Amino acid sequence: MQRRTVLGHRIADLRRQAELSQDQLARLAGLDRRSIQRYENAQRDPQFSDLLLIAHALRVHVTDLLHG
Repeated sequence: MQRRTVLGHRIADLRRQAELSQDQLARLAGLDRRSIQRYENAQRDPQFSDLLLIAHALRVHVTDLLHG
């Protein structure tokens, strides 16, 4: 659970640094806003493919999502 929380906070931090809303990130990543919300709130573990899409949309390497 703690790893999920850390990952969610990291996604939210990078999204804010990119000055994106959850809706904007979801659109850029091709995901539902609800999925982004669930990941950021540590309600669900993202699939690796979703992490790749999120990283691409944020213009970061996927490891940047995992290591803050």
